[in-house]
Amino acid sequence: MSRDFDDSHAGTPGHPECFGTVFPDMLHLPEDRPASGKVFTVLLRRAGGLYRSDRSVTADMAGWEECKRCPEFDGCYKFSMAKLAVESAVLGL
Repeated sequence: MSRDFDDSHAGTPGHPECFGTVFPDMLHLPEDRPASGKVFTVLLRRAGGLYRSDRSVTADMAGWEECKRCPEFDGCYKFSMAKLAVESAVLGL
C-alpha cells in the first residue's frame, strides 16, 4: 500500500512537533534567505540574481544537544536522514 507523504502540517501524529525536522526542506530553499531545520540552516546567495555566488550550512549546536536529549532522537534522526535522501534524489532528477 502506498501513502503520499504530506509534511504541510506541523508534527507527525504520536511524535513531537519537531519530529523529522533536523534539516530544512531542501526542495524549497529560498534564495538570499536562510532556511532552517531544528539543527541545520542552509543559505544560498545569488550574485545579481543570475547565478549562485555562495552557499553555506551552519549547525545550531545547542539545538543538536537538545535533540540528542530527546527520547525520540534515534527515530527522528533516521526519519530526517530518509527525508534528506529522498529530497536529494528528487533534486537530482
